[in-house]
Amino acid sequence: MEASQDISRLIEIMAALRNPETGCPWDIVQTFETIKPYTIEEAYEVSDAIERNDMDDLCDELGDLLLQVVFHARMAEEAGEFSFGDVVEAITRKMIRRHPHVFARSEADTPDAVKKQWDDIKQAEKRERAERRAARGISEDFKAGFLGSVQRSFPALTEALKLQERAAKVGFDWSAPEPILDKIEEEIAELREALASGDHAKVSDELGDLIFAVVNIGRHVKADPEQSLRGTNTKFRRRFNHIETSLEAEGETLEAATLERMEELWQAAKAIERQLG
Repeated sequence: MEASQDISRLIEIMAALRNPETGCPWDIVQTFETIKPYTIEEAYEVSDAIERNDMDDLCDELGDLLLQVVFHARMAEEAGEFSFGDVVEAITRKMIRRHPHVFARSEADTPDAVKKQWDDIKQAEKRERAERRAARGISEDFKAGFLGSVQRSFPALTEALKLQERAAKVGFDWSAPEPILDKIEEEIAELREALASGDHAKVSDELGDLIFAVVNIGRHVKADPEQSLRGTNTKFRRRFNHIETSLEAEGETLEAATLERMEELWQAAKAIERQLG
């Protein structure tokens, strides 16, 4: 099998990888849930390539993201739900339907008219979606209600922030940052209890509560949690790189270094940052 610009070749490759008898052992056992983290990761890598203005990487990362779409579609086809062709048909139908001013006769010839037309079409699509969900017996709908405008597709930190901002609009909010610190301490205590119990599900639940509370205090002090964490990630990279380069200069490796030695170099990196202001 050779590379090709034809999408059908990629679909054939995925079908071969998922073949129960001759496919790849790793690909065969994957599910929607196990592949989901990779799908999210690939989307972030596309974003990163765009931010770096690296067109070579962008081409490569878009291919990785496309593979995720093909992977999910293949699993759905195996389950008798839908195929890659159905995915393509659905999005082409949606784009044509939402742009009648381009693909059909329409009187929408101004930006405001196009926006109203778009909103009307989306409302019709929502009604159709609700009918399809009801037919499949799906009752819970996170797109409904006051918080329904907050997309679940956001990164978890962003979703938490937007849920809190939305709830605050109707007064469901803390009055000041200080009480949130008490809430954080309460959540830490509950996390300690969960750890002591050895219940992994409980630990995960309490950890989520703690992070949610930390996001809340960030919102109150006007410190975006996503950007705050990105700053810390950058700081961690810089300090850990100091550990690595210092060890290399001494003829040592990360794998052979003791935790005590790495901690010593970590503190040295912090001291350098303080000196640089």
